[in-house]
Amino acid sequence: MTRNSAGELLEILRDFKGYLGWQRERGLLGLSVSRKEELAARIVGKVAEEELLFSSRPPDLEKIRKRIGDCRRCKLWENRKNIVFGIGNEKADLVFVGEGPGAEEDEAGEPFVGRAGQLLTRIIESIDLKRDQVYICNIIKCRPPQNRNPQSDEIEACEPFLAAQLQAISPKLICALGTFAAQTLLKSSSPISALRGRFHAHRGIPLLATFHPAYLLRNPPEKKKVWEDMKMLKQAYDRLRNPSS
Repeated sequence: MTRNSAGELLEILRDFKGYLGWQRERGLLGLSVSRKEELAARIVGKVAEEELLFSSRPPDLEKIRKRIGDCRRCKLWENRKNIVFGIGNEKADLVFVGEGPGAEEDEAGEPFVGRAGQLLTRIIESIDLKRDQVYICNIIKCRPPQNRNPQSDEIEACEPFLAAQLQAISPKLICALGTFAAQTLLKSSSPISALRGRFHAHRGIPLLATFHPAYLLRNPPEKKKVWEDMKMLKQAYDRLRNPSS
């Protein structure tokens, strides 16, 4: 598919999705329209990924955020307050990817601002960095009800935009926080306990998986394992910045 044809197909699909929504609001179609809307949204997401990634130049984060728009590609839009896109250095060498927003993140529209976020800040500082030196985002951009785990269709709807974010930033290292971030980026079904403690690769980028800060708040003894992971991450980061050392 060429870039032009991908863009044209995307516009057609968006028009189709909007038309389905218009008919649903006016009661012109039965309940089955919701399934059609979901299908159209999933196709739109996949074509959007191809369009965003097809260009020889990486997409910029502002363009990606505009592409997301007032997203209704999965059911999470019904209860969210804000889309939580990402924050930090847009050209960071290191990106932290979490799972999804919580209540405070949903309120603020920024990732990792609650208790887990405060712990993440301390984790970042433990490797001699500050939050504004890295980029922080999540697998999904909207809060799941009652902070439940993200579901496969929700991850599938958001994943194209996460892929575009990572391409735009072009980091040298990725740290996946928690089970769903690690499994999504590594296309793995292994538990986080089996994935942490060593480097993997995501599209050629070294990736280190570790426990999510929210998990550490519930299980403080596991902080020792995260500290071991962070020492590995710092060594890799320092080698990137000072290859001759």
